[in-house]
Amino acid sequence: MTQTVHTSTSSGKQMLSEQVYAHLRDAIMRGDYAPGDALKPQDLAKEQGVSLAVVREALVRVVGEGLADRLPNRGFAVPAFSDRRWQEIAEARRTIEPVVLRMSIERGDVDWEARVRAAHHRLARTPAYAPEEGAYYSGAWSEAHRVFHRTLLEGCGNPVLLETFDRMWTASELARRWSAYHAPDRDHVGEHRRLEEAALARDAGTAAGVLARHLTLTAAGLAGCTDHEPAKDA
Repeated sequence: MTQTVHTSTSSGKQMLSEQVYAHLRDAIMRGDYAPGDALKPQDLAKEQGVSLAVVREALVRVVGEGLADRLPNRGFAVPAFSDRRWQEIAEARRTIEPVVLRMSIERGDVDWEARVRAAHHRLARTPAYAPEEGAYYSGAWSEAHRVFHRTLLEGCGNPVLLETFDRMWTASELARRWSAYHAPDRDHVGEHRRLEEAALARDAGTAAGVLARHLTLTAAGLAGCTDHEPAKDA
């Protein structure tokens, strides 16, 4: 009986933690919190009607995804625009992804070509913004964007390299949204079209160059932001 009660309690806590995590992650992604804003466990617990333990568990998960920082003696906060990690991640992506794309173009078969074409079609036809989701990219567009970039690289046939891509993509998602918000005139539609065309033309050199520039523009858009500029009022 005691074991059953303990299991039920643990399961309930895990479910609450999952709900708080999803709420917090979505709020950060929507821009409800500005860069550098504090994430106060006490306030979140009161807002969500849960215990501090549940909130802290959710915050630890958000920190693990790079969407928040755990600051010594200062609690939790949304990362700042100036956080060096964003440029380090961008540098890592510019170093690794063009190389993997070359491998993918060299090794990819006809099925890979079909997947690239389908992924690009989905991305091109998905609205980038949804009014009900705030000022940043919509969840549907963000997922179509991720799938397109990952599909481009899948032809490499190396799961270790693809796992590396997955980790870097997750770590850079927040910075990517900030960058896009602060560079509204950027031609992401044209950039993705050129990526698809070069990949399907089996022009590895051009494709790698287009991808490197694509990643550089994202980092440059973020570098133009300022720490004190609210995400939704800029």
